Amino acid sequence: MMKRFVLALIAIFVAWSVLDFLIHGVILMRTYEATAELWRPMEQMKMGIMRMVTLVVAAAFTGLYATLVSPKNLVAGLKFGLLFGVATGLSMGFGTYSVMPIPARLAVVWFVGTLAETTVAGALVGAIIRSPVLNGDTRP
Repeated sequence: MMKRFVLALIAIFVAWSVLDFLIHGVILMRTYEATAELWRPMEQMKMGIMRMVTLVVAAAFTGLYATLVSPKNLVAGLKFGLLFGVATGLSMGFGTYSVMPIPARLAVVWFVGTLAETTVAGALVGAIIRSPVLNGDTRP
C-alpha cells in the first residue's frame, strides 16, 4: 500500500505541475499581465513555496483518498477528485474573486482549472490505489 501511495503522490504532483504550467503559464498569461499590479514581479515569486504547497496538497489528497474512500477504484477516484475540485476550486476562484479585484475570467479559469486538476488526480489515485479484492490483487 505504501508503494502505491508514493507512486500516486508522485503522479499527482507531476500532473499538477504540468497542468499548472498550462493553466497559469499559457492560458492565463495575458490575464496575469493585464493585472500585473496584483502580483509579485516574476523574480520575487516564491516558486519553492509553491512547489512545496503542491506537494503537501497532493499528499493530503492522496491520504484522504487512501484512508476515507472505499472501495478504491477509478470511478471512486473520479468522484473524489470532482468533489475535492468543487470545494477547492470554488474557494480558490470565486472566494478570491469576492475579496480581490481580479477579473471574472480569472475566477472562472481558476475554478475550472482546479476542477480539471483534481479530476485528473482522482483518476490517477483511483487507478493506482485500488481495492485488492476488486482487482484480484492479494498483495498488501
